[in-house]
Amino acid sequence: MSLQQLETDYLIIGSGAVGMAFADVLLAETDANILIVDKHHKPGGHWNDAYSFVSLHQPSSFYGVSSSELSKGKHDEVGLNKGLAELASGAEVMAYFDQVMKHTFLPSGRVQYFPMCEYKGDGKFDSMLSDKQYQVKVNKKVIDGTYFKTSVPSTHTPSFEIADEVQFAPLNDLPSLVEPRDGYVIVGGGKTGIDAILWLLDNQIDPDDITWIMPRDGWWIDRKNTQPSREFFMDTIGAQATQAEAVAAAENVADLFNRLEEGGVLMRLDETVKPQMFHGATVSRDELAQLRRVKNVVRKGRVTSIESDKIHFGSESITTTPNTMHVDCSARAVPVTETYDVFQGDKVVVQTVRSYQPVFSAAFIAHIEANYDDEALKNELCQVVPLPNHDTDWLLGTAAQMRNQMRWSQEPGIRDWLMSNRLDGFTKLVQPSDETTPEQLQVLMRLKEAAPKAGANLPKLMGEVMQIMAARQAS
Repeated sequence: MSLQQLETDYLIIGSGAVGMAFADVLLAETDANILIVDKHHKPGGHWNDAYSFVSLHQPSSFYGVSSSELSKGKHDEVGLNKGLAELASGAEVMAYFDQVMKHTFLPSGRVQYFPMCEYKGDGKFDSMLSDKQYQVKVNKKVIDGTYFKTSVPSTHTPSFEIADEVQFAPLNDLPSLVEPRDGYVIVGGGKTGIDAILWLLDNQIDPDDITWIMPRDGWWIDRKNTQPSREFFMDTIGAQATQAEAVAAAENVADLFNRLEEGGVLMRLDETVKPQMFHGATVSRDELAQLRRVKNVVRKGRVTSIESDKIHFGSESITTTPNTMHVDCSARAVPVTETYDVFQGDKVVVQTVRSYQPVFSAAFIAHIEANYDDEALKNELCQVVPLPNHDTDWLLGTAAQMRNQMRWSQEPGIRDWLMSNRLDGFTKLVQPSDETTPEQLQVLMRLKEAAPKAGANLPKLMGEVMQIMAARQAS
């Protein structure tokens, strides 16, 4: 057993999207040395374990690292994302991060990269393939890029019992199936469940042969409203104006969600079923139409066990067969709920400072680390936007994001950084220019007029949300 001594300015734990985005800004805005440790054999974090047909569910143009485009600037011409900005596949994302590491990070001479190593704490990490151990002297800070603990089906352990004879697999295994089944049971209503359903339908599985176990219905974001280009201004910024107007005018939380749905900000699978979940999942209108083809949606809560002929939900059950394939999509992608100060002395815990945008958040936090010294100010600029879970968390995240946006607008230099950073996506669009049409100016005026009214109405709505949360915890 050998112990090797190393030294660096910043020790980054994790070479996933968050760690890579943070390191990229440090490289660009400081002269610091960086050491990156990760368990995987290549950069990309959870993308190493993802299913083969996975893709981004938001445009490629604001994913990855600040210095390098992932998007090719194209719109999809076929498929369920037709007409919208391209969505990189998992393979493309992996290749992209590998290229960033090989052609940007390592050639800089300021980055050391240790894959297949496990961080043990206190600047120590071990090789997973040998007896080598490392002790790092960290001159500045340790960057924890693992907060999100992203869970993927291939590494997820279901929380329910599964009889030995049951055909059960993560959706990673779907492309390897070669024999017809009696049917397919998709366990889980989140983004992986959506992907599994769409994959089956795309591969000619009759929607009547699909059972979708939906413990909680979710609110979904219309992907057309997330396009970071001027041609979609009326959709993207129009949705932001509609959202602000909905918050401003809502009498209560139920009224708020009605307004958001009527305005096209949020969508749901079944208009007769009230969603109880919001994870920030983004789908196109064409994908929604496909998902609605599946009529056998089971809403009996969470699965407690699966036998060869029955699927149990506590005291209730539905029938299944030995030749039915049960597909595990029950993992919550980001299972953490606690939040912490981002800056903690010699440690930085990277969390979201903008709703469901961890990569942008990592880049922004790195910018603050590189350009500010006062820790209290740094935490003030990087207040955490909680990750959503329940439907009412949409409002909590929106309120936190509005607070951050307002604070950033008061800080010299931040607006310029946002406008120049490709991971931001939208700040440029809301700045009037020679390209702004009269119709777009009207949308900007709607947003400007609604924002203070939304802020004034937020305390009333937040009070109701707190009551809902208290009742939920008590039940």
